[in-house]
Amino acid sequence: LVPQRAQAAHQQAALLVRNLARRLDNKPQAAFRYRDFGSLVSLGRSGVVGSLIGMSSKPGTLIQGTFARFMYWVLYQKHLLVLHGFVRVALTTLSQLILKPVQSHVKLH
Repeated sequence: LVPQRAQAAHQQAALLVRNLARRLDNKPQAAFRYRDFGSLVSLGRSGVVGSLIGMSSKPGTLIQGTFARFMYWVLYQKHLLVLHGFVRVALTTLSQLILKPVQSHVKLH
C-alpha cells in the first residue's frame, strides 16, 4: 500500500516517465518502490511538526519548533523554484524579508 500523499504521487510519476522510456527501448519495466522521505505539516503561525527522512513509522521521531519551521520553509521554496523559477523566487523572498518588519497584521476580535 502507498500513502495518499503528493510525495508518493511524485515518485510514481517519475517512475512512469522512466518506464515509458524503457518501454520505447524494449527494456524491462522497473517496479515501484515507495520511499518515505518524511513529512512536514504547517500549523499556521503556531508552528510546524513533522518527521525526518524515513522515520515516520517510528514513534518519538517528531520534529517541531524552529528547526521544523526552517525545514518547511526550505521545502516550500523548493516547490516555488519548480513552479516560478529562480529569479522570481529570489526577488519575492528578498522583498518579503525587506517588507516583513513594516507589514501590519489584522486581528478580528
